[in-house]
Amino acid sequence: MEFEQVKPFLANNHRAVVNTLTASGGIQSSIVVCGAYQEFMAFVAVNGRSAKIRNLRRNPRCTVVATSADWRNYVVVEGEAQLFDSTNHPGEELRQKLQEVFRVCGDGTHSDWDEYDRVMRQQEAVVVLVTTERVYGLLR
Repeated sequence: MEFEQVKPFLANNHRAVVNTLTASGGIQSSIVVCGAYQEFMAFVAVNGRSAKIRNLRRNPRCTVVATSADWRNYVVVEGEAQLFDSTNHPGEELRQKLQEVFRVCGDGTHSDWDEYDRVMRQQEAVVVLVTTERVYGLLR
């Protein structure tokens, strides 16, 4: 299965679980809202100090499992995460990327983009783009 083949599924199914590796080698799972952004599986970590972001900073390997509402169809993306936050991207570039990823993660538009931008800055939000090394799942 190729990532291009799962983009239509990700356009309509945004419930996901991301699995990252802890410092002790265990697996940490977090619920995220995901989507396809260019050639990447994408999500926004609203809290830049969360366990998943700490884990990804230490080891970028992760797995994201997106599922349909009825759990009958799913896509798994395994790869390495690229993190975009205020430490490595200028303010305007990060603001635009946060909004673009918000849109592809199923929320479309926001009722108050200024408020969204303010909250994302306050919470040190991080855009996570996962390179696709392996894609599999069940799409009927």
